Amino acid sequence: MWNYAGGWQVLFPSVNEPCVYRGRPIPFHGEVASLPWEHEVLAGEGREARVRFSNRAPGSPFLLERVLRLVEGDATLFLEEEVRNESAEDVHFVWGQHCVVGPPFLEAGCRLEIPARTIVTSPELWEPETARLEPGRREPWPLAPLRAGGRVDLRDVPGPETGSHDDLYVTELEAGWLAVSNPRLDLTFRLEWDHELFGWIVLWQPYGGAVAQPLAGSYALGIEPWTSMLNLERALAAGTAVELAAGASLTTSLRAQLIRGS
Repeated sequence: MWNYAGGWQVLFPSVNEPCVYRGRPIPFHGEVASLPWEHEVLAGEGREARVRFSNRAPGSPFLLERVLRLVEGDATLFLEEEVRNESAEDVHFVWGQHCVVGPPFLEAGCRLEIPARTIVTSPELWEPETARLEPGRREPWPLAPLRAGGRVDLRDVPGPETGSHDDLYVTELEAGWLAVSNPRLDLTFRLEWDHELFGWIVLWQPYGGAVAQPLAGSYALGIEPWTSMLNLERALAAGTAVELAAGASLTTSLRAQLIRGS
């Protein structure tokens, strides 16, 4: 966590708390979230910039590649991603896109839109002193139960004065997109992906109430498509881990846009 500076990390081959897979320990948020990536410029002239990033999970037989592409005049980041199993046996993983927005774009009055049906609050409170949501609940989107009673509309983003810190999950997605809009700036950040693969969204909400260092006082909103809400060990037991055959690869694409208007 001391390496975290915001932005967009890859969580792989696990998410959340540390776990064990086939006798091998996997750290918090997987093996590659805080590692540097190798890169190769594929195109840098003319109207298009394209760069391939690659990484090998140090304790796993996976090669990860991400090709990021920008086109002149289009405020869209295109991502083509591949996971390759370089071993001679079938292996499992959980994959998360740890995408986070923050100030100066994020502020009170921003609006979060997700075409989803269900909220699942965390079974346990990470920081009980500032968590505002009732744990262990499954409710219809977008109204989440408060520990103090009543409900809160998760589409409405509060300011850092709220002093809360929560994690929750959104699932039963009707489509693979979400949008965070800032009416004052007349800007919308929109993220799109394959919801058949990434069927969960983790909403990380440090609205000024993070207590533990190094995140103390952080104000941000995590909008994170994951393949499962569980770490690899628990996902394997629940049947929600992704299995990749020996020598096989899995590809997917994502798109992030900054749009004028809502």
